[in-house]
Amino acid sequence: MTLHSNAPAGLRRAARRALAATAAAVLTAGAALAGVTGPARAAGYTGPHPGTFTGLGFDTCTAPSSASMTAWLASPYRAVGIYIGGNGRACAQPNLTRDWVTTQAAAGWRFFPLYVGPQAPCRSTSKPRIDPAQAAAQGRAAADDAAARARDLGLVRESTVFYNMEKYPAGDAACSAAVQTFTHAWTTRLHDHGYFSGFYTDVASGGLADQVSAYGRAGHGKPDYLDFARWDGVQTVTDEALPESYWMPKQRMKQYRGDHHETWGGVTINIDSNHLDVAPLPAAGFGDFTGNGWADLGYRDPATGRLYVYGGNGVGLSGRVSLGAGWNGMDAIVRAGNFNRSGGEDLLAREKSTGYLWFYPGSGSGVTTRVKVGSGWNGMREITPVGDWNRDGYQDLAAVQSSTGVLWLYPGRGTGFGSRVALGGAGWNAFDELTGGGDFTGDGRPDVLAREKGTGRLHVYPGGPDGLLGARIDAGAGWGGMRDLVQLGDFDRNGRPDLVAVQQSTGNVLGYRWNGGAWLSPTRLGSGFGAMQPLL
Repeated sequence: MTLHSNAPAGLRRAARRALAATAAAVLTAGAALAGVTGPARAAGYTGPHPGTFTGLGFDTCTAPSSASMTAWLASPYRAVGIYIGGNGRACAQPNLTRDWVTTQAAAGWRFFPLYVGPQAPCRSTSKPRIDPAQAAAQGRAAADDAAARARDLGLVRESTVFYNMEKYPAGDAACSAAVQTFTHAWTTRLHDHGYFSGFYTDVASGGLADQVSAYGRAGHGKPDYLDFARWDGVQTVTDEALPESYWMPKQRMKQYRGDHHETWGGVTINIDSNHLDVAPLPAAGFGDFTGNGWADLGYRDPATGRLYVYGGNGVGLSGRVSLGAGWNGMDAIVRAGNFNRSGGEDLLAREKSTGYLWFYPGSGSGVTTRVKVGSGWNGMREITPVGDWNRDGYQDLAAVQSSTGVLWLYPGRGTGFGSRVALGGAGWNAFDELTGGGDFTGDGRPDVLAREKGTGRLHVYPGGPDGLLGARIDAGAGWGGMRDLVQLGDFDRNGRPDLVAVQQSTGNVLGYRWNGGAWLSPTRLGSGFGAMQPLL
């Protein structure tokens, strides 16, 4: 291997190439070091990029030829950065085609796609910059374009597209606000398309300080992955400039060496060197009607009898879809997860006039022909999904028998239910809201949330290894003013379940994130829901 460095600090390859107007990135060189063998290939990979990957990667301005990529299988690198678009992209991409991506993935390469759009308004550059008055619109437009280009290249959903934000000065409040607004829009819009968002910045840039300061802000769509530059040659993803818990675990990559040449397999390429330690975000678990990987919110409009779904993106709601009319004949409607294990998000609904329980299979874009899965359900209340409670691979249901106050488990069988089992004795009529399915205790089992009618307190009832309920855990007071408490799976995909509810005094839908022991400050997800019920 031969190394040469001539890097002006603080600029990633796209910007350096635009400023320096250098020649082609790939050079034919002399023989590589004899006896050098690269890491083992992960041949035939067809999943998201970079997916689960820990190791070295390189980025170069122009995607190398297939012959060069084959030669570089002798290198220690197994991931490659590809510049897929943006009005700031500096180099032509004659090799970057869908066939090229397929060929390199089959050879064992992973990709970290890079997008170079408008830069910070306070950065001195001849390239396009963010307009503070249009930052949100520009962020959405960049994400729309990036998602379209990723799809054209065959990069599947849940691949990550990294936004290349070059170094800009810290301390300019208006500039920081514009970048944060842009980044929020970039992230949430990529989520709408089913892709993860990444953000590249230098540790000395205002970009890092701005992302760190906004990290835990309620309602802010932070990037899912952070790609930071510190050219110290150290192959790690920890850094003194980053709080230890931010973008962890498996959500970081570091550009540890800038512009230099390396030769492998007889081919020299001018590259930046990176260390990646990444994995896909935790799955939403359930509640994804639209199929973009993020839990959604459903509701009925009693004025029309129509059922709607708003697509979720981890931060807010967008893109309302109708699931049809005629739902006013139902007095209980709940999401059932993937009840029949066919892949869609399904619904269960009780018909008011008959007490029949109907199953509506999800198709990914709506629901299909219903199937009757039970009768006599008029004597039950607080019908709620509880996930795979008995761990047999099917989604289950729980409900309180009004006449006795007993909480019953109805084990799902895909097309109906097995024999019911009592989860708790009499006394459940003291609770007027139940919701279940999420793991609030962190033991890998679904739990039940219950609101006590007389006090407005919320309690977690853990699912036990014996299939019964464990000792309850207090989950806070002040819930008496809320209705339609519904678990949405892991709405923000941080590994913990989340909750939504309608605030009766305002009609707002509020989202509550669970931190493992308490609720974080709520975020308003929508307004005008005062008459909309139920939520699901």
